[in-house]
Amino acid sequence: MILDWLLKNWVEVAGALTGLVAIYFQIKEKVIFWPISLINVILYIFVYFSALLYAEVSLQFYYLVVGVYGWYYWQSGKIKNKGSVLKVTTCSKNLILKLSVIFVVLFFAMAFVLKKFTNTDVPFVDAFVTALSFIATWLLAKKKIENWLVWIVVDAVCVGVYVYKGLYPTIILFTVLTVLAFVGYNSWKKSMLCKSE
Repeated sequence: MILDWLLKNWVEVAGALTGLVAIYFQIKEKVIFWPISLINVILYIFVYFSALLYAEVSLQFYYLVVGVYGWYYWQSGKIKNKGSVLKVTTCSKNLILKLSVIFVVLFFAMAFVLKKFTNTDVPFVDAFVTALSFIATWLLAKKKIENWLVWIVVDAVCVGVYVYKGLYPTIILFTVLTVLAFVGYNSWKKSMLCKSE
């Protein structure tokens, strides 16, 4: 019975496992995070499409693009810094304001499209987590510490969505990701303080 379930849901299980491996390397500020994350993204395109989470599907395509950019940005920063890790930085108030406006526009646009043109049963929550995830991913690619704070909100809300959708491996993944986002924030904060001394 368990084997049958695993065989039937192998894409989601593989996605959850690659997500856990990726977050470990993200916390450690390792460039290997990006290629593992790209594999995770490809797997979750299929998972979210079958769960009718269309905004999440569009987010995965965004993750692919930003994943390639983040991989390049982190790698080029490492080369410029002569092999040392690219530094963690913080957002300016101006950047936070701009990203907040982008979030609001994305949220309302996605919610409208999902409500009007799709058969999803969670258009507003899907739009909310997707719009926030766009912001968090961009912050991650730029190695801004605030990415973790946004991920805490996204991951916690996603747990509820995935409980509703019955995506059990993904529930476990996002519960762990919520906890690890706190760990990641503290780890990057220590890293930022060490490198500024």
